[in-house]
Amino acid sequence: MQRLIKAACNSLRALNFLLRNEEAFRLEAILFVLALPVAYVISPTWRGYGLLMAALLLLMIVEVLNTAVEAACNALSREFNADIQIAKDCGSLAVAIATVLAVGIWGLAIWERLAGAPI
Repeated sequence: MQRLIKAACNSLRALNFLLRNEEAFRLEAILFVLALPVAYVISPTWRGYGLLMAALLLLMIVEVLNTAVEAACNALSREFNADIQIAKDCGSLAVAIATVLAVGIWGLAIWERLAGAPI
């Protein structure tokens, strides 16, 4: 039980850091909170609602991992290094792909809702 408590404290510390210092994560967190009721209106099923929310959670997970990669790279060296640049660029690409995925899922759900087709 003590291990779970420590893990929860570590997670809360990371969440606090991200909300205070990472604008992209802060915006995604706000978007997630705003999306909770919107997804309920858009999706006629709980499965569709879960998919919409999961798409945003996946985006947030990728953003967290991207921040972790950047922090680890910065801890190694602040000087330019081609390998570190590739690692950071790959993290950025992962966020971009997750964003495209989330926008695609939400766009399809909105289109199906407007067209009257079930998700």
